[in-house]
Amino acid sequence: MQMKINNDTYEVITSQDITNIEKAVDKSALTMPLVAVYCGSRLGNDVIYEQAARELGMALADNGMGLVYGGASIGLMGAVADEVIRGGAEAVGVIPTFMLKHEIAHEQLTRLHLTDTMHTRKTVMAEYADAFITLPGGLGTLEEIMEIATWRQLYQHEKPMIILNINGFYDRMIEHLKYTTEQGFMKQEDLERLVVCNTIGDAIDLLQTMVKIDAAVNTEKMAGN
Repeated sequence: MQMKINNDTYEVITSQDITNIEKAVDKSALTMPLVAVYCGSRLGNDVIYEQAARELGMALADNGMGLVYGGASIGLMGAVADEVIRGGAEAVGVIPTFMLKHEIAHEQLTRLHLTDTMHTRKTVMAEYADAFITLPGGLGTLEEIMEIATWRQLYQHEKPMIILNINGFYDRMIEHLKYTTEQGFMKQEDLERLVVCNTIGDAIDLLQTMVKIDAAVNTEKMAGN
């Protein structure tokens, strides 16, 4: 199945395609690790959230890491992508076809993938990702981080998961997860795998210890492009 956006034709990745996810997602041409960033398609009511998204995008690019995200040009999603692209890093967007009427796809991405469903979108993003960071967001953002944490609990991946707790945004959620653990519905080890960072610097430091970043190979590949 194909779809046109601004005179460009895209193959739509379907739920059937992701039964062979390595074939559906070709990472061979990428020159750097990608971090999946989950965040809002809105900016929120405090400018600190947009500032954090932009700072994160700049920090990823400055430290040899690219982005995989929901593909939109709006909200915190657009802010983080803008700065990753401005910093010269790779940015991969993944967006379901039905959401194109709600979210404007970013036009300057390294790659844009269209998918048939939300589940396909999340599977493609997870395959691209070497790590996951959650910025503030709404229901979709909460659903994404909870699902990827569940996949880790079920041994579907072993990738780092970071909650970037900007301005204490996730304090109440973190307390609820602790309470869930205390009440016997969640293992302590699964709680501890959701690493909470209060600053972008702390998150980047953690990523640098957990994600392989081969600067020499990146430079060589980028010079050949």
